[in-house]
Amino acid sequence: MTPAHTPAKLGVNVDHVATVRQARGTDYPSPLEAAQAAIVGGADQITIHLREDRRHIQTRDVEQIRQQIAVTLNLEMAATDEMVQAALRLRPDTVTLVPEKRRELTTEGGLNAVRGKKRLKKVVDDLQGQGIRVSLFIDPQQKQIDAAHDLGVKIIELHTGRYADATSEVDQAGRQEEILIAARYASSHHFYVAAGHGLNLENIDLIAAMPEIREFNIGHSLVARALFVGIEEATREMKERIHQTLGSPS
Repeated sequence: MTPAHTPAKLGVNVDHVATVRQARGTDYPSPLEAAQAAIVGGADQITIHLREDRRHIQTRDVEQIRQQIAVTLNLEMAATDEMVQAALRLRPDTVTLVPEKRRELTTEGGLNAVRGKKRLKKVVDDLQGQGIRVSLFIDPQQKQIDAAHDLGVKIIELHTGRYADATSEVDQAGRQEEILIAARYASSHHFYVAAGHGLNLENIDLIAAMPEIREFNIGHSLVARALFVGIEEATREMKERIHQTLGSPS
């Protein structure tokens, strides 16, 4: 289990800076500049999702960020041949494999590592064989964690979207419990446990209080907050909130 007083790391996802840029087809705002500001604000990692449809982050963004940041680069992507080849060329520190649908507004759930085990095994082996760490973005379910173990990955990211979307205290408490049970199970099996999706300053406390979760990847809410206070300050606020709430869930 993670030591109780080890601060969790913060990965800042700058995809939606690119969303604003792509809405007008301009060359601004720059995801690279946003990443650099986030690092000044305390980001331990920069996360970007290179989608097959290139709706926000472009290949050139990954190239620029890879070349010009000193912190960890986490590349989210689908488990396809095209994206594997892109990752092998772009050389992120970590690849997080996520499900991807063309019509979705955002990632709708975790990767089904149970159903896709055969396909995922080749992708994981290809990436890890070239020294790239691999994480699976999965729902907080024991069967998915077991599948990740079978695939030989050392990192999982628990999907927190259903917790974030809960419309009642009872539903939220149930979703929180699912995440806590999954985080403890994964930690007991020596996974590095990350979490993300839909987290913001108002709902992160209950999840940040779980010492088993060692990393949070946060994008949309942080970029939205940055409209008012800037990326650097929004990052600083989020990191302070995560560290302030670290402890044992009640």
